[in-house]
Amino acid sequence: MKKSSMLLCLLALLTFSVQAAPFATSGAATPGATAPDAILVFSKTAGFRHKSIEAGKVALMKLGAENRFQVDTTEDASAFTLDNLKKYKTVVFLSTTGDILNAEQQAAFEKYIQGGGGWLGIHAAADTEYDWPWYNKLAGAYFLSHPKQQNVDVIVWNKVHPTTSFLPNMWRRFDELYNYKSIQPGIIVLATLDETSYEGGKNGRMHPFIWYHEFDGGRAYYTGGGHTDESYVEPLFVKHLLEALKWTMRRTK
Repeated sequence: MKKSSMLLCLLALLTFSVQAAPFATSGAATPGATAPDAILVFSKTAGFRHKSIEAGKVALMKLGAENRFQVDTTEDASAFTLDNLKKYKTVVFLSTTGDILNAEQQAAFEKYIQGGGGWLGIHAAADTEYDWPWYNKLAGAYFLSHPKQQNVDVIVWNKVHPTTSFLPNMWRRFDELYNYKSIQPGIIVLATLDETSYEGGKNGRMHPFIWYHEFDGGRAYYTGGGHTDESYVEPLFVKHLLEALKWTMRRTK
């Protein structure tokens, strides 16, 4: 075989190998090419920091590797430029707390959502950006307080939505259970906490725990679970996160 023909064969084989390889996961949000389906996991904290953030990152990266979407993680708010955010189908706020974005970064994130972007808030994402009214509308509620960690009965009202269809009607689990304030009227609640099953509930019979809505051109989803490390190896909770990601990414498979 001539050298030129051999070189063409090698190049063709290399091209096929690159195209056939699964999407990689990475530990930082850096400029450059990303997979067609990619998410950004943001876990900056300016208040209480949840130890379970690290377990959450591991679980989300594992989901990406198993389901062919790229997962970039960062705690650097400078990643919030419109050009960078447009690379991602969904931005996950993983137990973020406090004031984490400046005005310019907030404006970029608003434009990202208005352009059809997705947002998934996990647990303390509700304990974030209290002085940003738009964020309250996106997230659906703010953190008010919480009792001690304990077992609770989660009442799953909606068994049609893909993020809750596989959950039991009464989902018994252990977590840190938030009470909420500034609950927005436009959210669609999928599951509530049964306040008769634990101590310290402040939101009454329809105590929201999981909700979603189409908001300002994009998709927003919030789940109240995820305080404990154990949550991120709990099969039902992990599948719940996967389906929430797929919904915010507008992905059917």
